[in-house]
Amino acid sequence: MSTHFYGEGNIGSAPEFREFPNGNEEPRRLLRLNVYFDNPVPSKDGFEDRGGFWAPVEIWHRDAEHWSTLYQRGMRVFVAGRQERDDWKDADDNPKHTHKINARNIGILPYRLDAVTMKPKPESGSGDKVDE
Repeated sequence: MSTHFYGEGNIGSAPEFREFPNGNEEPRRLLRLNVYFDNPVPSKDGFEDRGGFWAPVEIWHRDAEHWSTLYQRGMRVFVAGRQERDDWKDADDNPKHTHKINARNIGILPYRLDAVTMKPKPESGSGDKVDE
């Protein structure tokens, strides 16, 4: 079972990159982030967090390895995807479950950033479309 999810939160630990063999095809790449989705409510002293939660966020993409160096602990992100229940058993064979976010997009929000660097546009002879 899954449901649409849109949330804003902070990355709580270093990103985890994993690669899985896929036969003779390109390996499948996973980037996992641990994100705290807060619920800021205005108060007389600014904002107060009411009812936030931690959730593992997974994104499967060929660029996951590169993105693992881009995302950093403490970074504010916007996540769009599906919330999914993950059933599993602990070491004593007791049934457990967690909820995770299977992300379609993870956007970096500009809070607490010092600088942003863009890649140069590709050369026009490379076959990529270049805007002028």
